[in-house]
Amino acid sequence: MLSGKRIVLGITGSIAAYKSAVLTRLLVKAGAEVKVLMTPAASDFITPLTLSTLSRNPVLCDFVKDKSGTWNNHVELGLWANLLLVAPASANTLAKMANGICDNLLLAVYLSARCPVAVAPAMDLDMLRHPATRQNLEKLQSYGNHVIEPAYGELASGLTGPGRMAEPEEIVQWAERFFAASAALKGKKAMVTAGPTYEAIDPVRFIGNHSSGKMGFAVAEALAEAGAEVTLVAGPTHLQVHNPGIRLIRVTSAEDMHQAATAVFPNTHIAVLAAAVADYKPKTAADRKIKKEKDNLMLELVKTHDIAHTLGRHKKNGQLVVGFALETDNAKENARKKLEEKNFDLIVLNNPREEGAAFGHDTNKITIIDRSLQEQEFPLKPKKEVAHDIVKAIINRLHA
Repeated sequence: MLSGKRIVLGITGSIAAYKSAVLTRLLVKAGAEVKVLMTPAASDFITPLTLSTLSRNPVLCDFVKDKSGTWNNHVELGLWANLLLVAPASANTLAKMANGICDNLLLAVYLSARCPVAVAPAMDLDMLRHPATRQNLEKLQSYGNHVIEPAYGELASGLTGPGRMAEPEEIVQWAERFFAASAALKGKKAMVTAGPTYEAIDPVRFIGNHSSGKMGFAVAEALAEAGAEVTLVAGPTHLQVHNPGIRLIRVTSAEDMHQAATAVFPNTHIAVLAAAVADYKPKTAADRKIKKEKDNLMLELVKTHDIAHTLGRHKKNGQLVVGFALETDNAKENARKKLEEKNFDLIVLNNPREEGAAFGHDTNKITIIDRSLQEQEFPLKPKKEVAHDIVKAIINRLHA
């Protein structure tokens, strides 16, 4: 899976940098083209000459190549790579990456990169356990970056515990699995709905809900990472897409989302309906702001189009539809009923009363139920990881 892949290997100031020589050799041996970037502190632990020899490419450390003023183009490097792999990733570099600090070439490439990014932390156990480091790792994951977990063992300090950089062989295996997963949905077209809908009362007011769209956006990113061509139909939200393989259609109302979704759906293989669509809307919307003149205001509400039911009814052979069930009472029973009534292949159940799983949170706790009513429960996780669990279930379903 690494043959022909373009990998930028970032090396930071850590004693684990000695392992980067073996890592470089293994990546090249597996067929990858490797360009090494070193932070200034990294050269205290391993020489650029060693890594240049093993990678068969010049090692880049500074913005300027030589006294002539020729510069190393960080934007070009960020666009060239299929993967930016920072191994070892010191606590200092992780902190800078998490907070957008850009004081060396590696960090400039990171901020310019459009490719996936993975970090392999290496540090003493107390540094790894420190709340600041844990927060930085969580922040990096929330940006869509991958963390190759450090191992347990004897550390340079003489202590024993978590903090050792994963072994080079393990990192290569991770990269192979990553690129294999990235090809799992190649050639597939997917549609995701995300966020709330706003149903106008007048030009100023609306009926809506608290959905942030984070779950749907995360699923769209995960599908794109798996190789799918994704169309994301999103209600009102401030979120942006990061993967260039995602086409974003912004809508406002349930009717807008219904029209967009039904237009896209016939040409898709996978549909993930994560949006929190309003069930009702005002029968008529005032064309001017309603004045506060009476003690009571009566609104007549009518049902909106049931997008999930419409798509499920028109589903063809070869199409897979994933629905969501946000339930507070009789959760599994209601989810199973919805799975059947709307002709879903999978349904993702979550309860907003669960701690950390309510609207607006960066985490979620889900149960995935399939057509045979088999259930798979997951613990509370960041929504980025939840999205990958959902995509893995989709891949398994397609290959079943």
